[in-house]
Amino acid sequence: MAKKQLPPPVMAVPRSLRRTSPITYVLAGGLCIFFLYFFFGDSASIPRIPNYAASRQILRSKDAASNALSPPSLPYLKPKLGDGDVFTPPPVVHYHMNNVTITDDPIGNSESVLILTPLARFYEGYWDNLVKLSYPHDLISLGFIIPKGREGNLATQLLQERISKTQAPTNKNRFASITILRQDNEPPVLQSEHERHALAAQKERRAAMSRARNSLLFTTLGPTTSWVLWLDSDIVETPPSLIQDLASHDKAIIVPNCFQRYYNKDKDGMDVRPYDFNSWQDSPTARGLGEKMGPEEILLEGYAEMATYRSLMAYMADANGDSRRVINLDGVGGTALLVKADVHRDGAMFPPFPFYHLIETEGFAKMAQRLGWQASGLPNYYVYHYNE
Repeated sequence: MAKKQLPPPVMAVPRSLRRTSPITYVLAGGLCIFFLYFFFGDSASIPRIPNYAASRQILRSKDAASNALSPPSLPYLKPKLGDGDVFTPPPVVHYHMNNVTITDDPIGNSESVLILTPLARFYEGYWDNLVKLSYPHDLISLGFIIPKGREGNLATQLLQERISKTQAPTNKNRFASITILRQDNEPPVLQSEHERHALAAQKERRAAMSRARNSLLFTTLGPTTSWVLWLDSDIVETPPSLIQDLASHDKAIIVPNCFQRYYNKDKDGMDVRPYDFNSWQDSPTARGLGEKMGPEEILLEGYAEMATYRSLMAYMADANGDSRRVINLDGVGGTALLVKADVHRDGAMFPPFPFYHLIETEGFAKMAQRLGWQASGLPNYYVYHYNE
C-alpha cells in the first residue's frame, strides 16, 4: 500500500507581518522619502521659522568659517554643486592675536566689545539703556543666557521682540551680532529679590550663576574680541559712554559702583542707596575667617551673620568726588564689569566651587589675581539697579 504524501509544512508567520497591509508599506516608504528630502534636499524650498532662518543660512554658507560675526568653530557644510561646478575646500582662517588691540582708546582703535548678560527676567529699562550706549554698535556683539521654564520662555519672547525692532534692516544702529543661549540643565533659581539675597540661598544660587556665566563666556568669546562687558539684566541706567569711560582707565578688570534709586519716605522724595556689596578690599578679619573654614565653605559679603570688616566700595562713594578716582579691589561684583578679553583667555573664569572660600564674581577676581591681573574699582562712577 502506497504511503500518502503529506503537504510541505507551513512556516508560522509572525503576528506583526500577518497584520501588515500594502498600504502600510506605501506610507512607510513615503515617510522615508520625506525624511531624506528634509535632511538632504534643497534648504531653500523648506519652510522655516523666521527666527531661525538666518542661522540656517550661515550654516549653509561656504563663508561661515570666515564670518567675523560667527564662532570660528562653525561646521562647514559642503555646498550643493551644479553641473560643471568645481568643489573648493573650506577656507583656512588665520587670526593674528598680537594684532588684537586692547587699549584706553577702544573707539579710535575699532576694538570689538562683547556684552554678556545672564537673563532670568526681561526689563524694558535694561534694553532701553543698552541701545542708548554711545559706543559704535557695529563693534558690539551681545550674548544672553536664559534659564529654562516659564519665566525663561517669557524673557526669551520679550527679548526677541525687542531684538527684531533693534536689528531691523531699516535701523542703521544695529548691533554686530546677537547670541541667545538657553539653559537646559540648571536648577531653578529663586527669583524674588528677598529670596535671591537670603544667606542660605547664596551658595547654590551663585554656583548656578557661575555655570551660566562660564557657559555664556566660553560659547561667545571670539578671537577678535578686545573687551568683555558683563552687564546684569536688571541694570537699567548707566552713562551712555559706559564702555569707553571704563576702558579709558586701561585696567584689566574694572567695576563701577552699583546703586539703586528709591523713594525715601523720610525725605519725601527720590534718593539713592548702595546695592552691590561684592566689590571690596580684603581685611585681616576676613582672611582669619577663611583660615578657620572647611574646604567647601564660602565667605559672603553684606550679611550681618558673617562680619568680615572688609572695606566695601559701596561705602566709599562721594557724591561730589572725582568720577575717575580708581582703587584696587580684591573682590568684584558683576552688575557691570569690564574685563580685558586676555584676562578670560588666560583662564580666569567664574568658579562655581569655593576658590579660596570665594565664589562667582568674587572668586573670579581672586582667580585673576592668581594669574597676575589686578581688579580695580571706580567708587564715584555709578550705574543703577532696578528697584523691585
